[in-house]
Amino acid sequence: MPETRFTVRWPDGRTEELYSPSTVIRDHLSAGTAYPLEEFTARCRTALEQASLRVEAKYGFRCTSADAQLAQIEQTLRSFSPPADVVCLTIS
Repeated sequence: MPETRFTVRWPDGRTEELYSPSTVIRDHLSAGTAYPLEEFTARCRTALEQASLRVEAKYGFRCTSADAQLAQIEQTLRSFSPPADVVCLTIS
């Protein structure tokens, strides 16, 4: 399962590289696209849940890195208030 990294720019201008254990993130985010906070959260939650389930189907256990990444994303997003956007800069 190829891991995928995606770089985002948070509403405060900071950039960060994030992790998905699967390319499924490409089905939910597009490079160069801005997402409102709630939409970005929902897309990441869906994508990382699917990625974790793919790992479970293949190896018999969930991907704790995907679960931890989602928790970190949700924690970071709590520090911002709408209206604000998160921009997905790259996916590799």
